[in-house]
Amino acid sequence: MAQTASSSGTPRHSSAGGGEAPSGTGSAWAAGGAMFAGVILLVDGVIAVLKGIAGIAENDVYARLGDYVYKLDTSAWGWILLVLGIVLAVVGWGILKNAPWARATGVALAGISIVINFMWLPYSPVWALVSIALGVFVIWALCTTGSDRTASSAL
Repeated sequence: MAQTASSSGTPRHSSAGGGEAPSGTGSAWAAGGAMFAGVILLVDGVIAVLKGIAGIAENDVYARLGDYVYKLDTSAWGWILLVLGIVLAVVGWGILKNAPWARATGVALAGISIVINFMWLPYSPVWALVSIALGVFVIWALCTTGSDRTASSAL
């Protein structure tokens, strides 16, 4: 590794092969992904709250497509989605605020959300598939962000 002086006079290390990326360039996508994951969790939480309220208010808003193993009343699904949505929104806000607990909690809740939306498939297939895809992206984004990089560092 060669040592050169930067324009400010401080030593700078560079590799002969050029294999190392400058600090921050490789993780900009990951930090931006973590911030986007926080936004997605927040928005997915709000959507889940709205789906939950619709399921609680009107028992016939969602019609089950076919026979399915996970048979719950739509008002029961409404309560599940309402609670999940509130928790997802809080964790999404925590990720955006760079709370230390929020990243691991976000990964866990995104996994739980994927499972719940899989079970919700016969009631709202398109939105369930969208929520599953968003959950997979959230898990990827939060797991690829290094511990020293945060969502706010992308700003």
